[in-house]
Amino acid sequence: MSYVDEVYEGLKAKHPHEPEFLEAAKRILESLDPIVSKNEDVYRKNALLERFVEPERIITFRVPWTDDKGVNHINLGYRVQFNSAIGPYKGGLRFHPSVNQSILKFLGMEQILKNSLTSLPIGGGKGGADFDPHGKSDAEVMRFCQSFMTELYKYIGKDTDVPAGDIGVGGREVGYLYGQYKRLTGLYEGVLTGKGLTFGGSLARPEATGYGLVYITDEVVKGAGKELKGKTIVVSGSGNVAQYAIQKAEELGAKVVTCSDSNGYIYDPNGINFEVLCQIKQVERARIKEYAKRVPGSEYHEGERPWGVKCDIALPCATQNEVNGEDAKKLIDNGCWCVCEGANMPSDEAAIDTYLAAKILYMPAKAANAGGVAVSALEMSQNSERLSWSFEEVDSKLHDIMVNIYKSVSETAKKYGYENNFVVGANIAGFEKVATAMLAQGLV
Repeated sequence: MSYVDEVYEGLKAKHPHEPEFLEAAKRILESLDPIVSKNEDVYRKNALLERFVEPERIITFRVPWTDDKGVNHINLGYRVQFNSAIGPYKGGLRFHPSVNQSILKFLGMEQILKNSLTSLPIGGGKGGADFDPHGKSDAEVMRFCQSFMTELYKYIGKDTDVPAGDIGVGGREVGYLYGQYKRLTGLYEGVLTGKGLTFGGSLARPEATGYGLVYITDEVVKGAGKELKGKTIVVSGSGNVAQYAIQKAEELGAKVVTCSDSNGYIYDPNGINFEVLCQIKQVERARIKEYAKRVPGSEYHEGERPWGVKCDIALPCATQNEVNGEDAKKLIDNGCWCVCEGANMPSDEAAIDTYLAAKILYMPAKAANAGGVAVSALEMSQNSERLSWSFEEVDSKLHDIMVNIYKSVSETAKKYGYENNFVVGANIAGFEKVATAMLAQGLV
């Protein structure tokens, strides 16, 4: 049995009731086999993989709060501090009923590699609570956030652990969390990212994931000897990531013909009108079907996803597991030769296997959507310097980071004999830096 298999079998024995974590660990460990096999003696001696797959610590706590009717509730809060070999723990907080330890460990392990790929000094972590902010009043959300931070603040800090937002944790929640942290500690420091611009937030943060996605897609396309200009792109989603991916892709000369929400998708053969999209989603917060009523020639497809539309490139930007094996086959049958992921893990296992079997260009989320955490790290730098950089300065740094991620992923895949397999390239490139740091720091 190989070292990789031994470690995975050990994980299964220890954590049999954590399916999401085990699946992620299996995928990552399998893709690391080329580097592990070359360094097996050193890694075994130092129990490197055993340490890599287990979080440094997991904090679990109850979160009591009172709703507007005076009814008391208890939720579970978590912080998975996974790996600090290259910097303070960094990763989002997710407020959603599905949150549990298995999901947060899976996300935290992915975060280690994503953060490493940015080349910035940030480790990996994740956290959240099984609380649903949807339908709650501002006062209820504030009380929950204050109760959550009353426990979490003991374990975080600007040089220890710097959380950010994720699903269910946007600007409102980050503001409440930061206010309570400051109240409890008396410290005005960059302990959370995604803050408002008036209290330490960074320009270009809302745009970062979408812009970064297109910057790396441009590099993938150029690496194949093609150009983005003139290519047809299908995008799913209509939130921040999708909106700004559409804007940047169109700026670079591509034509984006779809966007979607949970009810259905829009097809506009003339290219999505960014201004109309933003009016509907940012200002009116309406459903995407409104687009078809306002833009002649566009179509709304109720209850469907856009994966059957002819395209060159697909950018899934909506949600986890939104592309399955059949969807991936549809994309490829309709001419798609490149998929870059804007959402976190939008392609399921069957879809990824389909991409790889067809040998299309596929850039996984940990590399393709790293622009968000990259600009979060740049926000930490601005907070440390007590400075606020211009939009152009942040955007320029983001562009350089995404170009370098592509180079690192592409060159690493080629180095280990997996040219154009960006899954292997991303995992090994991210792991290599972390492993080197772990070995240098001893058995800790």
